Amino acid sequence: MIIARAISELIKYRKRSPAETWGFVPTMGALHKGHLSLVRRAMKENDKTAVSIFVNPTQFNNPEDLKKYPRTMKSDLALLRKAGVDLVFAPEAGEVYPPGFQSYIDVTEVTKPLEGAARPGHFRGMATVVTKLFNIVEPTRAYFGQKDAQQVIVVRQFVRDLNIPVEIIVCPTLREKDGLAMSSRNVRLNSKERRAARVLFRSLSDAEKAWKSGTRDADKLRKNLISVLNSEPLARVEYISIADPVTLSELNGKVKQALVSMAVFFGDVRLIDNVVLK
Repeated sequence: MIIARAISELIKYRKRSPAETWGFVPTMGALHKGHLSLVRRAMKENDKTAVSIFVNPTQFNNPEDLKKYPRTMKSDLALLRKAGVDLVFAPEAGEVYPPGFQSYIDVTEVTKPLEGAARPGHFRGMATVVTKLFNIVEPTRAYFGQKDAQQVIVVRQFVRDLNIPVEIIVCPTLREKDGLAMSSRNVRLNSKERRAARVLFRSLSDAEKAWKSGTRDADKLRKNLISVLNSEPLARVEYISIADPVTLSELNGKVKQALVSMAVFFGDVRLIDNVVLK
């Protein structure tokens, strides 16, 4: 497994080792089974696979959140080596954002609600770094998890708008046995918060059951979500959304499909989750 710390190293390796297809999984490290499921899919569908590990400072609107984000480079590299990854790009911030850097990617409409409203500047930083990574790695396909639903929508938007020649593959959310979506932030939950966090999956499961039984009223689905989440004393809801899965416009009344998503705090740990109803 090649570990490139500099852009020039990565480009040199890519030129020296051409392949018909490259799969790419961009990550911020602290890898778990969810990340590895993306890696396995990429390896299955491409000749070679690259993974990036970079905690991107420009997508954190809260400096404390950036500071607390888990960094486990040694164990991350061991996992990727065991998985059989061909190339890992693990740069320092100064390599990605050198002195004088001043160019950013702004995606306008689909970044305004939900995570965009709660975390100003987040998607500007995410879109910029992912665009840079696509330009550096030049993958055939890039793999993302459904857990970050709005991120996927934003990535698809700028890939389409900017004619970036990469296919975006979205993989199902991987969950723990009790339903909690796998996330690098889960390790920061204490035992009481971890038990309380199960309410996220419970609320989404209730929404799915209601949908399958014929409920199509967005307001009723939203009211039920609030009721389930409020039943957990440790859950502090930041937002609940029943939105169009393409435009992210909030829905009311009878609907044909919807992205149900939420952001909820347990202590100082902020978790997101979602399900698509269609």
